[in-house]
Amino acid sequence: MTEARVERRLAAILAADVAGYSRLMGVDEVGTLAALKAHRREIVDPAIAAHHGRIVKTTGDGMLVEFASAVDAVTCAVAVQEKMAERTAKATERCIQFRMGINVGDIIIDADDIFGDGVNLAARIENECEPGGVCMSGNAFEQVRGKTALAFEDLGEKSLKNIERPVRLYAVRSVPSSGAANVGLAVEAAKPLALPDRPSIAVLPFQNMSGDPEQEYFADGVVEDIITALSRFKSLFVIARNSSFTYKDKVVDIRQVGREMGVRYVLEGSVRKGGNRARITAQLIDATSGAHVWADRYDRDLSDIFAVQDEITTSVAGTIEPALAEAEQQRALRKPPDSLDAWEAYQRGVWHFNRYSSEDNNTALTFFRQAIALDPNFAPGHYGYAMALQWDIWHFSTRPFVEVQGSPRKEARLAVSLDDKDAVAHAVLAHMMMWGSEWEAAIAEARTAIALNPNSAFVISMLGCVLGFGGYREEALARLQQAMRASPHDPLTWLWTLWTASIYFYSRRFDAATDAYRQVIRLRPGLTQSQALLAASLAHLGRIDEARNVLRNARAQIQDSRYQSPPWLRPEDNALRREGIRLAETPE
Repeated sequence: MTEARVERRLAAILAADVAGYSRLMGVDEVGTLAALKAHRREIVDPAIAAHHGRIVKTTGDGMLVEFASAVDAVTCAVAVQEKMAERTAKATERCIQFRMGINVGDIIIDADDIFGDGVNLAARIENECEPGGVCMSGNAFEQVRGKTALAFEDLGEKSLKNIERPVRLYAVRSVPSSGAANVGLAVEAAKPLALPDRPSIAVLPFQNMSGDPEQEYFADGVVEDIITALSRFKSLFVIARNSSFTYKDKVVDIRQVGREMGVRYVLEGSVRKGGNRARITAQLIDATSGAHVWADRYDRDLSDIFAVQDEITTSVAGTIEPALAEAEQQRALRKPPDSLDAWEAYQRGVWHFNRYSSEDNNTALTFFRQAIALDPNFAPGHYGYAMALQWDIWHFSTRPFVEVQGSPRKEARLAVSLDDKDAVAHAVLAHMMMWGSEWEAAIAEARTAIALNPNSAFVISMLGCVLGFGGYREEALARLQQAMRASPHDPLTWLWTLWTASIYFYSRRFDAATDAYRQVIRLRPGLTQSQALLAASLAHLGRIDEARNVLRNARAQIQDSRYQSPPWLRPEDNALRREGIRLAETPE
């Protein structure tokens, strides 16, 4: 049987869509649809006809157009974008902006429709465009170079979704009437800013979805507070409010914002008010790829509007920092170890530190040492090294603690001396001071840390820890709960739960301690000290048989922990612990 002949031809394909269409429709469905139809009728369709193009199909906010010539395709696209820019300049409200991608390739003809890699590539190129822009493939560029009065910016090779090989892209730039001498200036102005050597973020003005202009102050106030809160994290580079607010009331492309602001991450969101309720959404986006890193929604009663602003600011800021840290760790993991800078080596160390095993902790120590070698004045390298040393001493080593406790404290003090505005450095030093039973000094150091950054879950947890073991139990429990609320999926949740359980135990709240220790065991089954203290809690409750069964599961390690006094315990607390284990060991 003879196969049906497939009709093919070479063509220039233009793919276009509306930037931020979903958001525009969310604000005003009827107005957005009416405006889009007007633009099609008055600008887009006439330009396509004048340049001998054929509209193959439309898809809501998008369209696919075929041209016989790449020159026709690009001049048509530029003509449309220039007229749209004139309308945008005159607009007083949110406006429509198109993105257009052009490719020259082989297409398959099926009735009035077209298919094939040439079409798919045009659509992917369009996704890379900034609003109001035109991008084209290297194939299309070769067809038009030297044949138009346009300037082109080489964007380099890009890996596009579902496209097997990287594709070289070019951005089309209009040339001012003064001629070719300005071409270089146009391209130079479009160069992106270099990324800082730490996580960088711009917080865009949140959209007021309420339709009530008076609610702008609330939306702007939330964003300003978030910017201020994030600025307290020494690990972050945060764009100032005056710069990020230049995007207010504009439909933007996140990747364009990243290039113009020189940031890797962008936070955007919206505020919708109804009655005495407000819904705030926020999403964190990697501006280099457009990928979503984190998103959340907050529904709140507005009975105390300033308290709501504070609550949302604290929650967003506290959650974003660990989300950014995780994103940075994943980015660092993709790089060869010998190509890491100090920040990336530190992030690799943190990733292994959080995995909690002897092997991973040794690897963490290696990466922290690498960070220090690359930059001896880099404070995070030193306090990361201090934390990993402490874990090695207490969790993974049989060495007597008193022989080695000085090294972690020395590293922590050095970190503070290198950057006394780094809240985490002070928090780590507070933890090391507690190990030496300097409870009041440790609490003072931890309060210094919280004053520097009240939104860091890690800093909050360290204050809770030293308060708890220093005897200030109620505030300690509140702080640990605050840390877990600020970072509900934190890799250190098991540790914060362990501290919570221990504070319950030393407060003689053995029922609550029992529940919390069981939770720790679920999170960290191999952590024997939690099993020992669960047994002690059960014994103090008089549940001796249960206590004996728990104790049998970890007999060897518990024998060691029974005689070595934990350095962060006050004498009366250690006596309560030892008595509980003694009761659990009572012969049947």
